[in-house]
Amino acid sequence: MGLTPRERVLMALNHQEADRIPIDFGAMRSTGISVNAYMRLREKLGIKDGQVKLYDLMQWLAEPELPILERLHGDVIQLHRYSPAFGLDIGAWREWTTPDGHEVLVPHGFDPVLMPDGSRVVMEGDTVIARMTKDGHWFDQEYHPLANATTYSDIDNHNFPTLSDEEYEFLCSEAKRLHDETDYAVLAAFGGNIFEAGHFDFGYQNFMTMLAGNPDLALYYMDKLADSVIAQLERWLPAVRDYVQIIQVGDDLGMQTGPQISPKMYREMIKPFHARIYKYIKENSDLFIFLHSCGSIYSLLPDLIEIGVDIINPVQYQAADMDPVGLKREFGQHLTFWGGGCDTQHILSHGTIEEIKQETERMVSILAPGGGFVFTQVHNILREVDPERVIALYDTAYLHGWYR
Repeated sequence: MGLTPRERVLMALNHQEADRIPIDFGAMRSTGISVNAYMRLREKLGIKDGQVKLYDLMQWLAEPELPILERLHGDVIQLHRYSPAFGLDIGAWREWTTPDGHEVLVPHGFDPVLMPDGSRVVMEGDTVIARMTKDGHWFDQEYHPLANATTYSDIDNHNFPTLSDEEYEFLCSEAKRLHDETDYAVLAAFGGNIFEAGHFDFGYQNFMTMLAGNPDLALYYMDKLADSVIAQLERWLPAVRDYVQIIQVGDDLGMQTGPQISPKMYREMIKPFHARIYKYIKENSDLFIFLHSCGSIYSLLPDLIEIGVDIINPVQYQAADMDPVGLKREFGQHLTFWGGGCDTQHILSHGTIEEIKQETERMVSILAPGGGFVFTQVHNILREVDPERVIALYDTAYLHGWYR
């Protein structure tokens, strides 16, 4: 009898060669697929039954359905947060038609307002918190609650994230259901962002300026934020740790050319908070820590390994210093590379089918040996990617991903 998907993933995370490399199709918010591309894929594969959930309202991502997950050889499913975007919970769903005419399900509280200029906005009271432009592909955040904060009392009065009773009950039941009713590996979305949260709360420029020009205020904010993250974990971990295998945290530390901040600033200002959070996870569970961090983060990988990161995603190997051969050689015994299966900026979106197959085969040959690799493309599959490309990508990974 063959391995289950869950067993296959666990072997990879323990740096063992299973029967084949595990595959992730859409089990995380940066390994997903645009709802527009997904609907065309669904049609191509002849899937007519069921209703598609537009579950990530910010990035406009579809929840993979079981028939498509099986067709594309997927091994992983996602446990969501209860209110993953714009404070809207997923306790109930309603029918909605996308601007492109697709009939989907959306969280029951999602009701964007069509503006005179053709954009759509998400409102919180009288405040616009996010906007999709007339021809946009996703929502961009417009409201930053600490944009005008300049004092410690401004931060004291900020509403830091909490884990509600409704979310606790949702997590308890949903984590057990995913574990007991499927044999997939379960990746649990958590978040716990520190660096990115500053961008969201203050605005990107404001927070980056604060890190350099008013570090005491930035550290005060991040200290309170880390306290709130650990307070969430105190309830979140007991609800899910017996049923899931992976906890996904996030903080985009890189850009195309290098880290967003110097390694020195990371070590002095961000790393201590990451270390506190990841230590709590390790001391209170046996979950693998999955860090999503885009861009060029080569110089930070030793620090991330030191503080307990087990898995790196998306492995943006076209960014500076992110040569996959070097990454595997230097860090492959410590890190699982979750992603890096095919470049999404150029090859998947603009290459030929043959180029997609060749690049996928090449990346599998580099990252698969010795385990420590879960296949997926570098980032989300965008709306313009046609279904033939998606099928070629995943079928090639499956065909060439068997260990001999």
